[in-house]
Amino acid sequence: MAARRAYAVPELPEVETVRQGLAQWVTGRRIASVEVRHPRAVRRHLPGDVHFADVLAGRTVLDARRRGKYLWLPLDSGDAIVGHLGMSGQMLLQPPGTPDETHLRVRFRFADEGPELRFVDQRTFGGLAVSEGGADLPAEIAHIARDPMDPEFSDAAFVAALRRRRTEVKRALLDQTLISGVGNIYADEALWRAGLHGARPTDALTGPAAQRLLGHVRDVLAEAIKVGGTSFDALYVNVNGESGYFDRALNAYGREGEPCRRCGAPIRRESFMNRSSFSCPRCQPRPRGALRG
Repeated sequence: MAARRAYAVPELPEVETVRQGLAQWVTGRRIASVEVRHPRAVRRHLPGDVHFADVLAGRTVLDARRRGKYLWLPLDSGDAIVGHLGMSGQMLLQPPGTPDETHLRVRFRFADEGPELRFVDQRTFGGLAVSEGGADLPAEIAHIARDPMDPEFSDAAFVAALRRRRTEVKRALLDQTLISGVGNIYADEALWRAGLHGARPTDALTGPAAQRLLGHVRDVLAEAIKVGGTSFDALYVNVNGESGYFDRALNAYGREGEPCRRCGAPIRRESFMNRSSFSCPRCQPRPRGALRG
């Protein structure tokens, strides 16, 4: 359990769950005022917190969109609010007058006097910024690749790019310029389903094997989205403060020593990029010559 909590960072399913909530509850509403309670929450907005609040007052939210693990809210001004949840960021809808959360960083009040939008972030690794002219796609996140849930994601282009890389397959899955939204949890789950060890060289994958892996990535993400993502503690919740429960369906991540649900071998944990990887030693044999750690 300790390994789970240490690195349970919001990934695509968690961010998509938040996006869906924002699309339902914030789209079409006019911002009356913005209160920045902690300047670090808007540190990526270089003109500063006062400018952040002033430029958003009176603007109407048109939609809620996502690129990988980033959210953005297009505005009627042609600008956009760009957000990243970091490790503990929450976007909560709360009735006016509800007591402030301990780690409330930014509050959005609306002209309809309905529920406020609150950005709460215990560890302050997340943040918000205004992207000038970024309604269609903020320039700040344009370098991030499309994710496999995006209708315009190209399977053929991804498979070709993956096989051209000279790296390990798990490192490739975490490369947000190649495929976005996939983090440690869902990479481990997709690799378990594909029967591949994360250290498998990408240039050694056949085309069909790479396509199967992509299919498992997409399936895992879709299943996690259906149940609101993965919550290991109270730091990740949707806009209504509810936890996701995909952790009940995890086959590899966080299950060190527990029997593999496919073959019964104890799940192993290995060090990986200052994190942990979980896999089955029987179903996912380590490639010969692969370095440990």
